[in-house]
Amino acid sequence: MTEIEDHKRGARRRQRRRTADHGAQPSDREVDYHNLVNPFVPLTLYSDDETAAVHNKAVHVLEELGVKILLPEARELFHEAGAIVDNETQMVRIGREIVEAAIASAPKTILLKASRQELDLRLELGRLSFTPGGGCPYTFDQQRGRRAGSLSDYDELMRLNASFAALQVQGGTVEIQDIPLATRHLDATRVKLTVSEKIPVVHARGRGQIEDCFEMVRIMRGVSHDEFISAPYTFTVINTNSPRQIDAPMAQGIIDFARYGQVSFITPFCLAGAMAPITLAGALTLQHAEALAGITLAQIARPGAPVLYGSFCSSVDMRSGSPAFGTPEHVKATLVSGQLARFLGLPWRASAGTGANLADAQAAHETHMSAWAAMMAGATVVIHSAGWLEGGLTLGYEKMIADMEMVQGLAELCRPERVDDASLALSAIAEVEPGGHFFATSHTMERYRTAFYEPLVSDRSNIGQWEEAGKPSVMDRANEVWQQRLEAFQPPSLDSTRLAELDEFIAKRMQEGGAPPLGT
Repeated sequence: MTEIEDHKRGARRRQRRRTADHGAQPSDREVDYHNLVNPFVPLTLYSDDETAAVHNKAVHVLEELGVKILLPEARELFHEAGAIVDNETQMVRIGREIVEAAIASAPKTILLKASRQELDLRLELGRLSFTPGGGCPYTFDQQRGRRAGSLSDYDELMRLNASFAALQVQGGTVEIQDIPLATRHLDATRVKLTVSEKIPVVHARGRGQIEDCFEMVRIMRGVSHDEFISAPYTFTVINTNSPRQIDAPMAQGIIDFARYGQVSFITPFCLAGAMAPITLAGALTLQHAEALAGITLAQIARPGAPVLYGSFCSSVDMRSGSPAFGTPEHVKATLVSGQLARFLGLPWRASAGTGANLADAQAAHETHMSAWAAMMAGATVVIHSAGWLEGGLTLGYEKMIADMEMVQGLAELCRPERVDDASLALSAIAEVEPGGHFFATSHTMERYRTAFYEPLVSDRSNIGQWEEAGKPSVMDRANEVWQQRLEAFQPPSLDSTRLAELDEFIAKRMQEGGAPPLGT
């Protein structure tokens, strides 16, 4: 018996003992965490005039200083649109009228198509959705420790992603490092399309890989090429190389996703004091300029291409140079990013995260601060909301589960509250004498099984019950939860004809050697 199998058996025994001792949790509470509507008025930090000033200075940066674009095809598109292009220096200066036309043509509402209509996701201002951590080269759990990401880890984490309704789309989780680069995208996309019906992410790593992934999504969604191009079925995250540079894979990704009608989250990676000015206003001006450059390229490639404004602005520790998340600076940057997105009228993505190396109080505090800021800023999508450690170097299994307590709590805040005669509870108030209690009222008895959110890992037992259960920590409970979820996981029923076509396509592309990432 392996160590992890032995631990699983022990976890099941402890779970059965707790259930017998303390009673099963209510099981008939139904929630809908899919198309969340954020009920809160977005918080603001800047005045309207200050927000407009950041926008105007960002456009000035594009007009007078320009952006370095490493892909010749992208520079040619900018040239055709009227931008000033210097191919020798690779610098592109983009006029205000070009930027304004791009903002006007970018859609304000995007409907991402899933395998079933009830899993479609509407992206627009006022909506809210979450993804788990993504792009991490390492992963960690208590049994197996920290290790390079593998296909097996990727499969497990995608199953965990699929098991939570509050993660409305698939995130990138870990980087698969035991598969060659040229075929890695084929294995990864097959996992995504076979373990979940949610909307998959596709990484922009060169045209060959993008087109392979698009074809795989098209096959499993059962749509024609024309149908695929006419509606978004997938999305990618585009990161600029701050300051003021868009590399070849990212520029090509913007173009290809635009031309295929798929969604790009165009996100500068501006860390104040390192890749951006140390002042908040300066860092946000640079972020806004770079985001506008990417959005403009997408609209030049195909007017009306679906894009999200992206925010990943935070700071660095000025002693170590390490990125910092969940800090006051990160919160402020997120609040203003929301103001800038609303100034453009575009849906937008924000980010949660932590620089902590361990799933401890620091990690929980920073992740919660950054995710709460994103919600209060009115973000449409919150990326890296579950599992992130080490500033994105590691995706933790237990951290992912513990973070889902936070994500589900934020989703609960979006559930509409009913105010009517029944909920105002005057009959219950009249029934209970002063100094009494409401435990046994008919009003309580009719509702107690579904009235409150039931925790995923938080412990509400008293200290005696907790000690009797072995004094488990949050991470101990999270460790049990992810193993139980994987053991109970049932993949969706798949169309056998589509699956056979998918595997035939993968086999053909494997035989042909796949597609190396651009630049390798």
